[in-house]
Amino acid sequence: MNLIVNGDAEAGPGGTADPVARVTGWRVVEGAPALVGYDVGQGYPTAADPGPPRRGSRFFSGGESPRTVLVQDVELPAAGRTGRGRVDAGHVRFTVSAWLGGYAAQEDGARLSVEFRDAAGTPVALAVLGPVTSGERQGRTGLVERSATAALPPGARTARVLLVLTRTGTGTSNDGYADAISLTLNATGGKP
Repeated sequence: MNLIVNGDAEAGPGGTADPVARVTGWRVVEGAPALVGYDVGQGYPTAADPGPPRRGSRFFSGGESPRTVLVQDVELPAAGRTGRGRVDAGHVRFTVSAWLGGYAAQEDGARLSVEFRDAAGTPVALAVLGPVTSGERQGRTGLVERSATAALPPGARTARVLLVLTRTGTGTSNDGYADAISLTLNATGGKP
């Protein structure tokens, strides 16, 4: 089960290239993102461009701000196969994944980080994805999948998810793109 709310940009206002003030499930801490529809055109990624195979109708974009930052705080499960007892015994792994990209040969990009914290809020692990360069996209507009998997450190209780969309060149559009953002936990060996 994906622990991230609205990691696919499908909920709430949006669907055009216009920036929005609020994003369902996320806190906008800098800039103003756009939740762009794959049908908008105008140089934005379309359903025919590289991206998630089971994509919805929208993706995250940096809007018109040089730097756009969204944050989501995730409470990790207290019980069950991936609950605290299993985490503290070293029997839970996490996978963070996202489709990240940009426009043509530009280097505008998206970076996703997930910082795991203990009950006191102290960081205990960090996973960072992206940004994806234009070379990694072969100079094409689109999104490329990135993921990381590792053991969840004992004591982890929450995760802070940070999506940073950055414009590196000139122009008014921040063409850092992201979609299909996911954080999942999986139980490993040992008795539950």
